[in-house]
Formats: sequence, structure tokens, C-alpha cells
Amino acid sequence: MTRAILRRIIDYDSRADPYPLYEELRKTPVSHDADGPYVVSTYGEIQSLLHDPRISSDSRNLASAADDPLVQEEAQDTVLPPAFLKLDPPEHDRLRRMTNRPFGPPHTPHRVYDMRGELGGIVSGLIDDIADTGAADRIDLVDRFSYPFPVTVICRLLGVPHEDEPRFHVWADTLAASLDPDPDADPAQGRKGAQDARMELGMYLAGLIEERRKSPGDDMLSHLAMDGGPDGTMTTMEVLSTAGLLLIAGHETTVNLITNGMLTLLRHPEVLQRLREDPGLSVPIVEELLRYEPPVQLLPQRSTLAEIEVSGVTIPKGASLWLILASGNRDPRRFANADRFDPDRADIQHLGLGSGIHSCFGAPLARLEAQLALSELARRLENPRLLEDPPPYRQNAVLRGPRHLPIACDGIRAA
Repeated sequence: MTRAILRRIIDYDSRADPYPLYEELRKTPVSHDADGPYVVSTYGEIQSLLHDPRISSDSRNLASAADDPLVQEEAQDTVLPPAFLKLDPPEHDRLRRMTNRPFGPPHTPHRVYDMRGELGGIVSGLIDDIADTGAADRIDLVDRFSYPFPVTVICRLLGVPHEDEPRFHVWADTLAASLDPDPDADPAQGRKGAQDARMELGMYLAGLIEERRKSPGDDMLSHLAMDGGPDGTMTTMEVLSTAGLLLIAGHETTVNLITNGMLTLLRHPEVLQRLREDPGLSVPIVEELLRYEPPVQLLPQRSTLAEIEVSGVTIPKGASLWLILASGNRDPRRFANADRFDPDRADIQHLGLGSGIHSCFGAPLARLEAQLALSELARRLENPRLLEDPPPYRQNAVLRGPRHLPIACDGIRAA
């Protein structure tokens, strides 16, 4: 039963609205069929497991890993070692601390806040470019805005030449697709594509790192390559894996957050009008969006380091665990009227950016980008409306969002 629901969730036909399937899953908070994964779909259980040190993010801890040639191949892959997202303490904690030194508190407390003006300029420029084309009768918001905005931001933050964006766009798509647990795909072929993408990305980043070591700047890539601290200096391989993670994760989820956000606002024109009149409403709107339409829907790559009991179900050591974040965010036992989009919620401790030690590293930046993007789109687009509903979605079930968002408007106000 559970595997049948999972297959339907992963099936592209369910991409536009997986929430009825999540509702069905929640009837059994922890479910398991034969040799399939243990699936956790309710808020309290997911939140607890995200903070449980007996849960591993390292695929090598799966009981099946010893007999899985694909996992062994990954373990032997020396092109790029696992990024800290796929590691457990203490390695995870050390690399995350080192990465955070040039990004946030306590060492760089104003990094994100000081980017507000620069981010606002990028947003205005992209909307101006749309206005200059005079094509307000059909705008693909993904191609014209939701994708280029976070890509430009992460390039500037890391110090990656923006003109190289078409190159890492292909690598990002391939690596993001490798996260998708498609039961009908050829795992060997997907693994080979991901390895090739990692190799090409690693070679590209290695060249940039060498340049930074010769002539460092104030970008994060320079700091990662050169800075030392209580944990020492990253090795070249650690810099490569960390920079690759930031480059790809730094825009993939934000693209979906902005696009899902604008789609939701266009479906709720009364909230869009409120945002137009009060840009400060963007803060609670983004938090509710992270609950209501999270850019990361599920975490399929977790395992147990010990036998653990969850909601009366005993999960053995080494078992595969799926945490359905988007289902937990719609759990009616945690949120009243959980299927309703309500930016006025008083209590909105969502799972949209994860929780625990693996909570989203770039959450402060993603929040700020989405707040600025949605408030400025609401202010400047006159009478915006959807041209396709539902729009065409990306194939990915993990990183869920529209591939295109065709909209029209009556005009674009001046900045």
C-alpha cells in the first residue's frame, strides 16, 4: 500500500497536486511495505527524527549499502567527496562551521543583511528588462525572473563569473535529478550522469579556486580556499565539495520558493493585493509559503544508526527512511486548516527549510530573496494573472516547482 502511494507521488502526473496523496499517507504516521523504505508523514514524528542523532544522512550507513555497488561506487568516488549535507557529525559539524565563517554569525553577522541593496537592484533590473521587451501579454516568470535572480545572487556571493551560468545550469539539473527517487529510472545510468556532472563541476571549480589562491577577493570562494580558524583550513577537496553544494543548492530551492510563491499569490488575489499595499507582509507570506508549498517536498536519503521506535513502529538499524516534509507541513494535528493558505497564522513553525543540524544552510538568504522578489513583483506588475493553471512542472518530485510559469499583466509600473 505504502509503495503504491510513493509511486504515485513520484509519478509526474501527481506533480501539480501531491497533497491528497500526503493526506492518505498520514493515516499511518510511519508506514512500511516489505523491503521498501520506512515512510514518515506526520509533523511531530518528522520533527523529532530531524533532531534525533540516531538518524544518518550518510547513505553508506544503510544496511543494504555493503551489497549495493552504486553506494560503493559513490564511496570510492574521489572526484568530489560528499558535501556536509550528506555527512554526519563530527565531519558535518566541522565543515558546516568552517563554511559559516564567511557567511553568517558570529564571524560575519552582516553578510546577508548587507546584501539587501544589491539584491533589490538585481530584482529591479530583471523586472525592468521584462518591461523593456514589451511582452506583458505573456511572461514566463521562471525564465525571466525566478531562475536568473537567485543564480545571479549565488554567483556574486561565491565569486563565480555569471557568464559561466549556462555551464553549471546543466550540471545543476543533472545533480538535482539524481536526488529524485524514480523507481522506473535506470539507477546505473542516473549514477553515471551524476558522476560526470560532479567531475565537470569539480574541474571547473578547481580552476576558480586556483585563481582565488593567487589573487583572493572578498567572495566566499576566496574565504573557503584561504581562511583558517579553530578548525583549520579546508583541504582542496573539501573546498570543491562545499563550493559545489553552495553553487547548486544556493539557487535550486530559491527558484522553486519564488515560483511557488507567485503561483500561490496569483491563486489568492486578495493576499496579493494586501502585499501590494504592504510590502512588510512579505515576511509572514514567505513563512506560510514555506509551510504551504515548500520547495523541498521530501527527504528520501536517510537511514537509522540504531533500532528506533517511532509512533509504535520499530525501525531496525540500517533501514531506509523517507521523511515527507510537505506532508508534515499539512498535518491537521499540528496546523489548523492545514490546507488553507493563511499568512496571518500565529504559529507557523514549519518544516519547509528542514530542522536540526541539517536545517537549510542558506535559509536567511533564501528568505530575503523571496521577500524582496514577491513584494516587488506585487508592487510593479499591474493586474497579473495566470495563463496556465496548473503550469507545467519540473520532473523532480523532491525539488518540486513549476518549470515554467506563464503569466500576463496589463503593464509594469516604473521602479
